[in-house]
Amino acid sequence: MVNATPSLETRTRTFVAELASGQWTHPATTFDAALSSAVPADRLRAVWQALETSDGAFAAAEDARVHEEGGFRVVELVCAFARGKKTFRLVFDREDSLAGLFVRPAETAASSAPAHARPGAFEEREVTVGAAPALPGTLTLPKGAGPFPAVVLVHGSGPSDRDESVGAVKPFKDLAWGLASRGVAVLRYEKRSRHAPAGIVTQRDEVESAAHDAIELLVRTPGIDPKRVFLLGHSQGGYLAPRIAEANPRLAGVVILAGSTRPLVDSLIEQLTYFTTLSPKDEALRAKLDAARAFKQRVEAPDLRADEDVVFPIGGSVKGAYFLDVRGYDPPAVAKKLGCPILVLQGERDYQVTMKDFDGWRAALGAGRLATLKTYASLNHLFVSGSGAPGPAEYETPGHVDAQVVDDIAAWIAAGSKR
Repeated sequence: MVNATPSLETRTRTFVAELASGQWTHPATTFDAALSSAVPADRLRAVWQALETSDGAFAAAEDARVHEEGGFRVVELVCAFARGKKTFRLVFDREDSLAGLFVRPAETAASSAPAHARPGAFEEREVTVGAAPALPGTLTLPKGAGPFPAVVLVHGSGPSDRDESVGAVKPFKDLAWGLASRGVAVLRYEKRSRHAPAGIVTQRDEVESAAHDAIELLVRTPGIDPKRVFLLGHSQGGYLAPRIAEANPRLAGVVILAGSTRPLVDSLIEQLTYFTTLSPKDEALRAKLDAARAFKQRVEAPDLRADEDVVFPIGGSVKGAYFLDVRGYDPPAVAKKLGCPILVLQGERDYQVTMKDFDGWRAALGAGRLATLKTYASLNHLFVSGSGAPGPAEYETPGHVDAQVVDDIAAWIAAGSKR
């Protein structure tokens, strides 16, 4: 039982109610010092106005969930807007000060299995990845004698759960169930920035250390062929996959799904620029784009300090070390030197990681005998089929990772296992 649950839930509901009524300064009194500095009143106003621009007027605060994660107490409050739902995720420290604030699409994913999965063909086990912090995970294991090839799934940006839930879509659950139905074991786990955010300074802390632990866990798991362990990275996970694989030469291969070839801030600017074409009169959006450009100048500045607090233009802050960690990192160049099979897949309707990134992978890997690259005309960033101008609203529609993507990954793994 989490202590003081009513007070934290009440404070969260009050916080949202104050934002809805235009009270930007009062909520900041509950922030800890770092968050209060990173998210001043004008930033709160901008975040709320952006929400109402994309999702319509605020309607009501609905269900709340309170739980513990890595020594923090977390309240997740689902809020209804005119055109969709968002989850406000407030993270409280041991002194009950607000230490983290996140807003994301509400997790309303369809509970039905994708058509490409056969639930009777596999079983799922709860596992723990790494230690200090230990991350809860799920191993999806095909039924039968084995040993089976296996894949570690590495998340995109943000505090993702093990299913990489985004709105009404759970890409990692779809991949796990689909691949396990085809004889491939899959390990997915809670991202550290969701389960145990304390102490994260670099992207190695946030993403890579857990991926290494997950690879080690699979190698030691009975029923898994240690010589056929693969890495699959999506979005940020795809961006970092070459560096993870470089440190794990025993990997049998790497799958990159919508992997960025450029720094995070460049992708952010491209996304915001795209949004301005959809809403050319949105001054708040243009202000956010200007802030993102200024942000890029700061994180690329020669005098950026590792201990410097850098405020994201879309909310939140990290240390300068988060960007210094990947300064000079060239994912396609590292991938080209790996010497293992690489599969790069890209949805052509992806506005978050675009065909420009895919062209970067193709330029580096296209002529190599170990690389396979493929695009899908109708698929978005989550590899779900759609039509028309892509945007975040389509993530609110229940959908599943396309069966062709699962088939292509499974076939590639099978072919790689025979090399």
